[in-house]
This record gives sequence, C-alpha cells and structure tokens, in this order.
Amino acid sequence: MLAGVRFDHPVGPVGHSDGDAVYHAVVDALLGALGLPDIGQAFPDTDPTWNGQDSAYFMERAREAVSAREYAVVNLDITVICERPKLSPSKAEMIANVARLLALETNRVNLKGKTHEKVDAVGEGRAVEVHVVALLARRGG
Repeated sequence: MLAGVRFDHPVGPVGHSDGDAVYHAVVDALLGALGLPDIGQAFPDTDPTWNGQDSAYFMERAREAVSAREYAVVNLDITVICERPKLSPSKAEMIANVARLLALETNRVNLKGKTHEKVDAVGEGRAVEVHVVALLARRGG
C-alpha cells in the first residue's frame, strides 16, 4: 500500500497499521512542520487501537492538526524510493489520494519515484523509503 494504492508485491508492509509508507511520511512531515511529536508518538504501535488501522485516518488527523493551528498546506513534494513496484502507472491516483485526504488541489502535490539501483535493502526490493517536504503557511496572514 503506497498513497492509498494497493500494489501487488511479494513483500508486504511491516507496520502496526496498514503500513502505507507514503501516508506515514506525509503525516510525519506535517506534524514535524508544526513542531508536534511524530506519528509513532501520536499513534504508538504499543496501542492496539492502531493495529491494522487504515493510514488515511492518520492523514485526516494531520490535516486537522494543521487546520487547528491556523495553517494551510501550500504544497507537498513526495519522493518514493523503491525498485518495485514501478509507480508511474499509478502516480495520478496516488497524487489524487493524498490531495483528497488533505483537501488540496492535485497540482499542489508532487510525487516522484526513484530507485536505489539494486543497492542496499531498498535496492534489493526489501524496503521502501519515502521523503516528504511540506510547505505550510499561516492562514490569513
């Protein structure tokens, strides 16, 4: 599961929730931009409440946290690093899912895929790495 899209892959996620690495990285970027604790502190894996939780829930809570603090998301730049799956066939759907959950226009969400050229756990297809840069602005200011 990446950005709400289910991919067919022999290695599944390792996570307490549904393990959507893109959604988790976006949540961490938004919480971090607000100076709040990360997703693991806000929704600890020691709490059975979050076992199997759809990561869209965490995205919605992050959107609420941004709004409650009088900020708005200006844009997101998301980089997904993996050998497989290839993201390009699902890129538009992934962007649309992120934008919908954060109440953004799709042109304010950028998503790109990169590889590790078969080096390390990511390059060997055993892991996915996601980096997100989030730009927030004060509403009305």
